[in-house]
Amino acid sequence: MSASGFVAEQIVEELAKLGNAGYKRTMLNHGATEPFFGVKISELKKYQKKIKKDYQLALDLYASGIGDAMYLAGLIADETRMTKKDLQRWMKQASWGMLSEYTVPWIAGESRFGRELGLEWIDSDDEVVAAAGWATLSSMVAVKPDDELDLKELEKLVGRVVKTIHACPNRARYTMNGFLIAVGCYVAPLSEKAAAAAEKIGKVEVDMGNTSCKVPDASAYIAKVAKMKRIGRKRATARC
Repeated sequence: MSASGFVAEQIVEELAKLGNAGYKRTMLNHGATEPFFGVKISELKKYQKKIKKDYQLALDLYASGIGDAMYLAGLIADETRMTKKDLQRWMKQASWGMLSEYTVPWIAGESRFGRELGLEWIDSDDEVVAAAGWATLSSMVAVKPDDELDLKELEKLVGRVVKTIHACPNRARYTMNGFLIAVGCYVAPLSEKAAAAAEKIGKVEVDMGNTSCKVPDASAYIAKVAKMKRIGRKRATARC
């Protein structure tokens, strides 16, 4: 039994009963892979509310290989106990975008390995890993205080995005655009530079598959947050 008193096998059995056929079809269209029950995130968050954080339970749920359970694992993972090997293993096992671009980067970015893994992954020749790297750096800047960030390094990364984004693989372009938004919104000293970079880059073309999803306009997004006077306001957690 885990520290929270919950058992992974029991939760998986419960999740199987909560699957929604319509939601499952939608998520499969967005790249979800079997096994996947189709449990709505609102239902998964009910477990998150009860469990809070549980390191071992998160590992057990992720190891199940079931998409819904793996996503829940990210919601309850204890980032202070996750090891570099845990995070690397999770990355290798991430079977689709909701895991590789959200679940794993959330926890990696909140952990003490966010910078290290983010920089390592963005240099990967594997599109999925590279996309995860930029998403990890985005999560990191969203939650870490500015005095814990290497601002000169982040500025160089913004410059790298400007120079390379249009030539990078599809999903990497998407998360690189997200990185510009994150820096522009959460790192006040670099907000203007990120906004200028977004203007220079212009529209970012990403094949979103057979979905209605769109690529956020980084320049407009940063401007909207600035208008709301929320630039530099950090998030309590990267996960959602």
